[in-house]
Amino acid sequence: MAHQTARNQYDNLSKRLNNHPQGAPPSELLYKILSILFSEKEAKLVAKLPIKPFTADIASNIWKLNIKESKKILDELASRAILVDIKLDNDTEYVLPPPMAGFFEFSLMRVRNDIDQKLLSELFYQYLNVEEDFVKDLFTKGETQLGRIFVNESVLTNENAMHVLSYEKATEVIETAEAIGISMCYCRHKMMHLGKNCDAPMDICMTFNTSAASLVRHGHARSVSKNECMDLLHKAWDHNLVQFGENVQNNVNFICNCCPCCCEAMLAAQRFSTEHAVHTTSFIVESKVDDCNGCGKCIDVCPIKALSLVSAENPDKPKLKRIEIDESLCLGCGVCLRNCKTESLTLKSRPERILTPVNVVHRTVVMAIERGNLAEVLFDNKALFSHRVLAAVIGSILKLPPIKQIVALKQVKSRYLEKIITAYIY
Repeated sequence: MAHQTARNQYDNLSKRLNNHPQGAPPSELLYKILSILFSEKEAKLVAKLPIKPFTADIASNIWKLNIKESKKILDELASRAILVDIKLDNDTEYVLPPPMAGFFEFSLMRVRNDIDQKLLSELFYQYLNVEEDFVKDLFTKGETQLGRIFVNESVLTNENAMHVLSYEKATEVIETAEAIGISMCYCRHKMMHLGKNCDAPMDICMTFNTSAASLVRHGHARSVSKNECMDLLHKAWDHNLVQFGENVQNNVNFICNCCPCCCEAMLAAQRFSTEHAVHTTSFIVESKVDDCNGCGKCIDVCPIKALSLVSAENPDKPKLKRIEIDESLCLGCGVCLRNCKTESLTLKSRPERILTPVNVVHRTVVMAIERGNLAEVLFDNKALFSHRVLAAVIGSILKLPPIKQIVALKQVKSRYLEKIITAYIY
């Protein structure tokens, strides 16, 4: 009976995680992962927390515990990077991040002795890299994805640079960040425990703003200056790593420096390449056939295997090869250009610019609409929806194309929301 009770608490926690657009499909592996990261008591309590940021007072009311005990539990969870704590002028807000990018990754972003990181790595590998449900849902469900690719700025020509918006630059994210934290790469750390990691730099995972402040505060990241972070970005470029960051324009919380062999985003992009697992840059690679000598160095560094060698069809040089580019796969990251010695590769603008959500609220609303759980996000009844947050969510809906506003209406079935959107459209 005790075992069944414990299982029920983790099942309830799983249901809570799946109220968010970035959920985690239930399975025996997920149960084992959650039982490592959460005690039975913690699972019971966290399952009751709202999706939106909340204070200790709100948690206290939900849990029916006194404020002192509630704050102690919340601070303990934040110290283990289960929750992110956000320091305000006169209070602290807490938020339960999704599993990815969130507390799954945070659990391996430093060496820890309080959990079995080898066992956790093995479970993560099975759940994320062997079973397909989680990764496929995370990276391919809906049109709007968690992350996007940043172009390698070192290969941009002056003409290219004119077409890059400020929020599309990793350097701009660094320069405008209020806090910067550097941690161990979750992906390569996980693969290290399985004996599958590559030799790419490990301490190069970048977090920014509120996420960085929380991770630094609790020792899961080290605080660095903008100059040091910029040096690490150049180090990532030198190692042909791809910058995969949060899919928002404002207040980006993370940029991962990804290799094609260990990193979840790149592996997903390879496995589900035709389903657009990550958002590309607004560029695509093209080849100047006459300049290509067919050396193949660009193929070796392409993170998505979008390049291949084919016959140059040169009657005078029958063995000569040239590069062929699969535009349906190309991320537009620019890593291949950095390795092309003949300068036969260039970046051209895509026919349509890739659209990026303004902020986390905007992205969450769009993802919720596409995944069919907007009602859970909009009317999360475990905490009162402040006018400020409600205004942000409604504002995000009003920025959507009319067809997606209609989808939102069908999901929420709210006359109040219908009147607001109808007035906005007409």
